[in-house]
Amino acid sequence: MRQSHLFTKTQKTAPKDEVAKNAQLLIRAGFVHKEMAGVYAYLPLGIRVLERIKAIVREEMDALGCQELIMTSLQRKELWERTDRWDDEKVDVWFKSGLKAGGEVGLAWSHEEPIGDMMRAYLSSYKDLPKTVYQFQTKLRNELRAKSGIMRGREFVMKDAYSFAAGEEDHSRIYDAMKVAYMNVFTRLGLGDDTFITFASGGAFTQFSHEFQTICDAGEDVCYVSRKKKIAVNQEVLNDEALSALGVSRDELEEVKTAEVGNIFNFGRQKAEDIGLMYKDETGASIPVWMGSYGIGITRLMGVLAEKFGTEASMIWPKSVTPFDVHLVSLAGGNSDLAAEADRVYELLMENGFSVLYDDRDLRAGEKFADADLIGIPQRIVVSEKTVAAGSVEYVDRGNGGAQLVPESQLIERIARP
Repeated sequence: MRQSHLFTKTQKTAPKDEVAKNAQLLIRAGFVHKEMAGVYAYLPLGIRVLERIKAIVREEMDALGCQELIMTSLQRKELWERTDRWDDEKVDVWFKSGLKAGGEVGLAWSHEEPIGDMMRAYLSSYKDLPKTVYQFQTKLRNELRAKSGIMRGREFVMKDAYSFAAGEEDHSRIYDAMKVAYMNVFTRLGLGDDTFITFASGGAFTQFSHEFQTICDAGEDVCYVSRKKKIAVNQEVLNDEALSALGVSRDELEEVKTAEVGNIFNFGRQKAEDIGLMYKDETGASIPVWMGSYGIGITRLMGVLAEKFGTEASMIWPKSVTPFDVHLVSLAGGNSDLAAEADRVYELLMENGFSVLYDDRDLRAGEKFADADLIGIPQRIVVSEKTVAAGSVEYVDRGNGGAQLVPESQLIERIARP
């Protein structure tokens, strides 16, 4: 991607009504565009980060044998009435719409009911179980007050997975494997050291759940963590019973602000019984399927990364999710020979499989470097009169600090692949 072709531009300021650092930074850097409170459009740079986050999540889900699908965003009123969750008193985040043909539909805030109902067509025998499916899907939630930028919005992208098992033993194997897979995701995103499996309330989903909470000053939750034991409990369920179940005492725990980046729920058989999702066991008896639900906030993760690795003026994305592997900055300044040399380096990088954002714009060096800091690609290569005279390029690994001249013959092996 030549930066001169990119339709987005960096901005010196963010919208005055945007107070969250993650949104201010991502808007100014050209990753997102604010449509309204709690609603953001994702621009070319932002899409590339989201797709890399999704690729990591997809790899971990596929490794567990999960199968990907996409459900619809329109949902049937009758189905949610069957589980007593259509009522706004029970679930207060619904967006609902009337149909011209008559009746109402809901806009998906979650998918447990529809996906369980769909599975009635495919799971009928114990021989069909266990199965786990997942999707990347836009959720719509009528939050009273959207805040925290893309970390909490009225429209967002989530990865949600659902497991279907014959009994608790099979379910527990899936549930425990999902915990490991989730921690793998957060570790690969550079958040592993600050992310904890957290005992929490199930909210509108079930009585209790496990959350994955990342220490973050901009987070909306308060948790109590044991860094040594790598466990945590949400403030909302901090009591003697929870401490006993976790095997910790209150004085072992540190109070921190956190952002919820994932959650998993054990529904038992009740959800399937409400939906009518049954299977025949070996004796021919009809038994409700044992269900679980597993969510990761994809767009929220992007916001958390911006909060954790960004400042007001700069960003350094983890290499695993950077929008481009390399930011090539040409300081040709109208010198055609220098421009040709930068073009040649660009082609070399591309030929060797690197994705490159090539700043070929006719701007001053200071402007280019300020934009590069704001966009946040961790590896930068600079072509200038100084580097050409030395028969090298300047290589900067912003995560480790410092710059060095690297001979072109060593450049490819010097660049870290994601």
